[in-house]
Amino acid sequence: MTAGTPAAEVAVSESLVAALVRTQHPDFDGPLRLVANGWDNAVYRLGTAWSVRLPRRAVAVPLLVNEQRWLPRLAPRLPVPVPVPAAVGEPAGSYPWPWSINPWLPGHPATAVPVPERVAFAADLAHTFAALHVPAPADAPPNAFRGVPLSDRTEPVRERLAGGGFPAGLAAAWGEALAAPPWTGPPVWLHADPHPANLLAGDDGRLAALIDFGDLTSGDPATDLAAAWMVFDAAGRAVFRETYAALAPLEDATVDATWRRARGWALSIGSAIAASSADNPAMAAIGAHALDQVLLPDGR
Repeated sequence: MTAGTPAAEVAVSESLVAALVRTQHPDFDGPLRLVANGWDNAVYRLGTAWSVRLPRRAVAVPLLVNEQRWLPRLAPRLPVPVPVPAAVGEPAGSYPWPWSINPWLPGHPATAVPVPERVAFAADLAHTFAALHVPAPADAPPNAFRGVPLSDRTEPVRERLAGGGFPAGLAAAWGEALAAPPWTGPPVWLHADPHPANLLAGDDGRLAALIDFGDLTSGDPATDLAAAWMVFDAAGRAVFRETYAALAPLEDATVDATWRRARGWALSIGSAIAASSADNPAMAAIGAHALDQVLLPDGR
């Protein structure tokens, strides 16, 4: 069922990052420490106040450029910090792509917070998504995998489920989500990757930051509302749903359909994570949690 993290197309070493920073942005020079080497990007902590984000695959380059272009415009409307680039790097030497220096944001990944305790930031995340979900301009970044009609994801979801190793009942849950009427409102801004590794929690348990906007796009808000199942348990989900409903009220005829699609998005994203995390136990746990929550009675 599971594969691993895609291989890097360019080796992003500490010495390479140090040379890029020193020659292009010497005001930010400082000690470096690798903190993430994910599917698309390598991230180094730079000193105490900054991080360096560099694509490790060509497919990630336009995603990073989207962050550089759009986060400065979106950040002022959001109630929590997001990684607005402080400096933009250019290709140089053996490194062929643009890169960013971002602030090192406060908090720790929500993956480190026990699921029952995540209820403490459920309302904060609902506030953040409600603030983000406003109509997007026509030139918002396209994304073939997120924000689109849920039916567009049918083939990859069914292929994953047919491959075996997934809990029973997911095919039926997918069918229930597909039966929900599609989104007919304007395309709204979306974070589009609403899992707990992209949330930072503070020492007080509240939401401290929202990170990794590489999938930034516009479309159906149900994509982000998948966080109800991807991040929380039933108690946190109830707070998240109630808070979002109060802040971004939908027409009565669309409320149930939106949350049914959101459950489908949790299944789609969760199964993709579960199928691609053989070498990453933390991400595998995110996928397993999402699918377990989707299978609870009535999906709530």
